[in-house]
Amino acid sequence: MADDIEFSDREALLFHSQGRPGKIEIIASKPMATQRDLSLAYSPGVAVPVQAIADDPSAAYDYTAKGNLVAVISNGTAILGMGNLGALASKPVMEGKAVLFKRFADVDAIDIEVDTEDVDKFIECVALLGPSFGGINLEDIAAPSCFIIEQALRERMNIPVFHDDQHGTAIITAAGLINACHLTGRDLKDVKLVVNGAGAAAIACTELIKALGVSGDNVIMCDREGVIYKGREGGMDQWKSAHAADTDARTLEDALDGADVFLGLSAAGALKPEWVIKMAKAPIIFAMANPDPEITPPDARAARPDAIIATGRSDFPNQVNNVLGFPFIFRGALDVRATTINEEMKIAAAHAIAQLARQQVPEEVARAYGGRAHSFGPEYIIPAPFDPRLMEVVPAAVAQAAMDSGVAQRDILDIPGYRQVLKGRLNPTTSVLTLAYDAARANPKRVVFAEAEEEVVLRAAIQFKQGGYGIPVLVGREGVRDQLKAMGVTDPESFELHNSVNSPLVPQMVETLYERLQRRGYLRRDVERMVNRDRNIFGAMLLKLGAADAMLTGVTRTYAQTMRELRRVFDNDPDRTAFGIHVLVGRSHTVFMADTTVNERPSPAQLADIAVETAKVARRMGHEPRVAFLSYSTFGNPAGNWLENIRAAVALLDARGAAGDGVDFEYEGEMAPDVALNPTVMKSYPFSRLSGPANILVMPGLQSANLSAKLLRELGGDAVIGPMLVGMEKPVQVATMASSASELVTLAVLAAGGIAR
Repeated sequence: MADDIEFSDREALLFHSQGRPGKIEIIASKPMATQRDLSLAYSPGVAVPVQAIADDPSAAYDYTAKGNLVAVISNGTAILGMGNLGALASKPVMEGKAVLFKRFADVDAIDIEVDTEDVDKFIECVALLGPSFGGINLEDIAAPSCFIIEQALRERMNIPVFHDDQHGTAIITAAGLINACHLTGRDLKDVKLVVNGAGAAAIACTELIKALGVSGDNVIMCDREGVIYKGREGGMDQWKSAHAADTDARTLEDALDGADVFLGLSAAGALKPEWVIKMAKAPIIFAMANPDPEITPPDARAARPDAIIATGRSDFPNQVNNVLGFPFIFRGALDVRATTINEEMKIAAAHAIAQLARQQVPEEVARAYGGRAHSFGPEYIIPAPFDPRLMEVVPAAVAQAAMDSGVAQRDILDIPGYRQVLKGRLNPTTSVLTLAYDAARANPKRVVFAEAEEEVVLRAAIQFKQGGYGIPVLVGREGVRDQLKAMGVTDPESFELHNSVNSPLVPQMVETLYERLQRRGYLRRDVERMVNRDRNIFGAMLLKLGAADAMLTGVTRTYAQTMRELRRVFDNDPDRTAFGIHVLVGRSHTVFMADTTVNERPSPAQLADIAVETAKVARRMGHEPRVAFLSYSTFGNPAGNWLENIRAAVALLDARGAAGDGVDFEYEGEMAPDVALNPTVMKSYPFSRLSGPANILVMPGLQSANLSAKLLRELGGDAVIGPMLVGMEKPVQVATMASSASELVTLAVLAAGGIAR
């Protein structure tokens, strides 16, 4: 998905091995706390749905996970670009595919590795698994076996069977071709197309493009031996023969003379710039060999400035990325219980993806891609992989095509309503965090890692640098470079290291900080000692003097101690309250909890400010804010001594809203957590101004807030981001002492990218 991201072998192995080995687990979707729960889940309660399914097999979709379950199956004969390494070696890839299904389309997927290269045995094995799954995703199976396997399974099984290496690539390519032809004023039926490569993906692309309307007479396919022409004898099979052209051209160079489109699924460097010059006006070039394309976009553009170019790479515009397709295609197919994924469904997916690229790009997507994705054009013919609208648009188109073509076993009568359901299946925070990472790569910043002598911080700095998210500015002694080398970094000198012992900035730091602190009782020698000995002070002064854009610290000292040190250097942003937010991220929800780190007993004005600023953060993360001011009391019941601050904060927001002062979100309080979060309990208070469960919880004081956040981190089922520090004069983040390297990278990205500001 992002071929240009670098990481060490050790980092990759740590990612897959730390905590629970692998990338997937099974989580029960029903309560399993009591003996009654277990009796309902298994014996004797399970006998009731067993009998229901025996009486009506379609009931399996109602009483089991079959309707949302896909098997990701391989024999490991064509693993990524690594070749035939066997079934067991393919397991990390298949687990990864299962994760993508869940991440992008809320489809549960289980990987199955079949240890045979015998086509008949493989077919028999998979076919017998039919009752277990709602769909089969074949992956990394070498040609020509993949053709035989897929065709046989489609004939034998009454569920969708989809070889993503073929059809996923074909659908995204077709979408890009539709848009490239639209931009260049071409009609598909007149396009002259040259395909270089005759493997599974190339043949699938060619077949789908012909199904879209490109004339077979205008398509020339080439393999390693040259043009596949009618009458050729060497290196032919039935799949190549189906695309043999009636042509005098014998080489790729010959075939490209006057061609409109080059479609490459072959090898790096296969397309020469001088051949591109021979192509038609405004040539369309899909150079999709990975990791290196048949021709790089700069070389192609140098030869033909009028070319439209797509690759499989994320570091060039117009990435042909299968993740745009397969999760959403299966989502639509599963939701109508399709018996197959046919040509009509593939074409519908291609057109839906193409149409999405022509729509106005959401601002968060455009920002993430460095502003280059603002509008449909030669460098944006394929949607960004993390465009959140894909989940809404593509499954709906696929489901409709399945119903129209007669392969759906369940009709969806309300497609607009279905699109709303799709939109709600995924948590927008997940997409926004991914977009934040992409935004950081598009506009890299300098981030101080103030505790660089700690291994976890160094690992985070390495990830931050190698991921292209920015430049880590390390604070530490000279031994840090030896640590980097011991951790597998081949060029430790490339890391910027600042040491207070020899930094030329120390005199300016001392002067600046002494001027700030001299009337707070600090002597010059106190300031000199702090700058020279305290890495938080030294790191903060780097940020203060403009040597960096953001700062990350916190793993070696308590949050409170770290904040005391930072406040010697930084003030709050003018007219703002500094505070902390814990973000609790579940599968389909995000809850923002504030203030969890800074203000012990916030005043009404501070509580109001915290609500306003947290609402801004929530919007930047894709959520419409609904704020609840929490208390042990709900609208005065029971009565208590600590309610006035909360009531006064609500009154302040009322006054600001009446004055048009930036209060454009729902808020209510004081209220207990169950009233704020549980729709059933909320019904008892019909006068509440909240239209649904709150997603922002403003806590009444630091003690309850910090306790709640830490309990939820340790005991809750949600992922936790943060605490994020908001409202300081400079972008600085304070991590917890137990933070992992990945959590530190996320905080660094959020600080640099402006989501937490």
